[in-house]
Amino acid sequence: MMDFAAIDFETATAKRDSACSVAVVEIRGGKLVDSYYSLIQPPGNAYHWFNTKIHGITREDTADAPDFAGIWPELSEHLAGRIVVAHNARFDMGVLAACLARQGLRAPAFSYCDTVAISRKVWPMLANHKLGTVGAFLHIKFHHHNALDDAKTCAAIPIYAGRAVGAEDFSALAHDLGVRVQKFGQR
Repeated sequence: MMDFAAIDFETATAKRDSACSVAVVEIRGGKLVDSYYSLIQPPGNAYHWFNTKIHGITREDTADAPDFAGIWPELSEHLAGRIVVAHNARFDMGVLAACLARQGLRAPAFSYCDTVAISRKVWPMLANHKLGTVGAFLHIKFHHHNALDDAKTCAAIPIYAGRAVGAEDFSALAHDLGVRVQKFGQR
């Protein structure tokens, strides 16, 4: 069965520890069974205009939002013991690691995989493998750079890829495609 979670962060500045929103969706048996979304007040509630232009989140939106430490207990429950996918996982795992380090928090044990790698293997003919391109190819309508919409679209990639290559579970999909699943915190 396709069982995993998908995560997406948006950041307020170019600094990795400036998460301003996060979403995680949980997939069980190939179906979305749970989702989590939260705004996050970034350090100093500071924003760069370029980031706001991309995702539309402003300092006013997060003025009363919890900081990363405030959302961590619930967020960590959605990651613990799971395979977590992200589109361009280096970015999202970097944001998570930077936020944890800034707050002095420990991550639960989980593994992760990059859906960019999955999409490149299964659909090499695409012009590129950006989330918008892959989502359009899969006929998914979503609001790009909304963390919840992006997490849902990211979650669709292993599901569609599994169908395309005949893999019944995530481990088989990763093995068949030769994509890396690694423990969070390892390089």
